[in-house]
Amino acid sequence: MTQSPHEDPKSPTREELGHEVDEARHELGKTVEALAAKADVKARAHERATELKEQVGTRVAVLSDEVKAAAQVVQEKLPAPVKERAAAAGEQLSASAGRLWRDKAPDPVRDRVARGARSAREHSTVLFAVAGATGAWLLLRRRDRRRR
Repeated sequence: MTQSPHEDPKSPTREELGHEVDEARHELGKTVEALAAKADVKARAHERATELKEQVGTRVAVLSDEVKAAAQVVQEKLPAPVKERAAAAGEQLSASAGRLWRDKAPDPVRDRVARGARSAREHSTVLFAVAGATGAWLLLRRRDRRRR
């Protein structure tokens, strides 16, 4: 006599089939979630931007420290006569440029430049931070282009 497939001892029971279906649903749910996360371009772009912002911030801090250290080394190595001559030349150039500016620049331009200079002095910290971040970004961009 032949046995029907329902009586086969190797065939899974209803409970086992139910368990397999539940596992398959769970795995399918995980797969759908993973695909949805990959499809969310806006969230992925935001995450990447946050990562890059942190990297740039770290790099700016490192580069800032390196620049300060290099400036200190250069300052220490310059002989006193060179420092004195550079300071005198700077003062002379500044005075000459100031006279030329007063004589040649129109009044509205001088007024606008004076306001800009005042604003820059008042917000110097922000100005230096933006300049440092821009410099770091340019250095990182140049380095990335060299790698290609």
